[in-house]
Amino acid sequence: MIRAGVVGATGYAGAELVRLLSGHPCAELAAISSVSFQGKPLSEVYPAYYQLCDRICGTQEEVVEQSDVVFAALPHGLSQELAKECFEKGKVFIDLGADFRLENEEDYQEWYGGTYRYPELHEASVYALPELFREAIRGKKILANPGCYTTAVPLALAPALKNGLIQKEGILADCKSGVTGAGRKLTQNTHYPELNEGMSAYKVASHRHTPEMEQSLSRVAGSKVKITFVPHLLPVNRGILATCYAKLTDGVTMEQMQNAYREAYGEEYFIRLLPQGREADIKNVRYSNFCDISLHIDTRTNTFIAISAIDNMVKGAAGQAIQNMNLVFGFNETTGLKLFPPAF
Repeated sequence: MIRAGVVGATGYAGAELVRLLSGHPCAELAAISSVSFQGKPLSEVYPAYYQLCDRICGTQEEVVEQSDVVFAALPHGLSQELAKECFEKGKVFIDLGADFRLENEEDYQEWYGGTYRYPELHEASVYALPELFREAIRGKKILANPGCYTTAVPLALAPALKNGLIQKEGILADCKSGVTGAGRKLTQNTHYPELNEGMSAYKVASHRHTPEMEQSLSRVAGSKVKITFVPHLLPVNRGILATCYAKLTDGVTMEQMQNAYREAYGEEYFIRLLPQGREADIKNVRYSNFCDISLHIDTRTNTFIAISAIDNMVKGAAGQAIQNMNLVFGFNETTGLKLFPPAF
């Protein structure tokens, strides 16, 4: 058994980590921390956990000392000092925030307004999207766990880009997110009367996840890729639906596209390629680590459409983090994550 700790356990991603780790056969939840609820049991914050996880929220220092792997479910800008402490003590550090996701410090400065305080730690870290960059993850101690949009969009487009089946210019990512993606802190647009019975775009062509998605897609394509990204907020708790559009390379057929995706993802447990005529739906991946992908071609306009659906709290956050933990410690990637989505 390895000892796992969660820093920021009372946020949505942190609480989801606790839920999933509590059922992991090879990991013990050793410690949790929270600034806002220090000294209180987690079940007081989330009554659903009553008598299932009544662990007291301690300090960040206690989590580091008592854990072999530390998950940080923190806002950007708060993980670098913690990563340094974990690295110096030989702990595995898995960051669910943005501090280690971007390769170029200039991009981090532009999009997040921060700097790389310990460049050597960024050199030692890895961007941990298993289905695309698995081999680079093994043996690493600092892992940047991708978020929701930055998982759904690259997984939807990677095989088409890698095989030159779509053009690199003019790619559009039209995405919808459940409200948990905004975090637990209340804001005006997540207030119930503002959110309910509505759907709106936000941060149009200016969302911080844009350079991260472009980084992954460029790495897969072998050259620079830029996308137009428009996120929308859905009045649901969970889910990311990414509808991605790209112009086909001349002469490409649906059969070629399907073959490319089967070759890329046919052995991937957590990616389900849907049969022709079925569209990816966030309802069918809730509470699971699956990414459903459906492929479509508009022959009238020579447009490829890839639709992916994930649960933003699982494959888009906590589940993927545990998948990465499994990779680092040599467990089967599916360990503790073979969860069926509910049928209704």
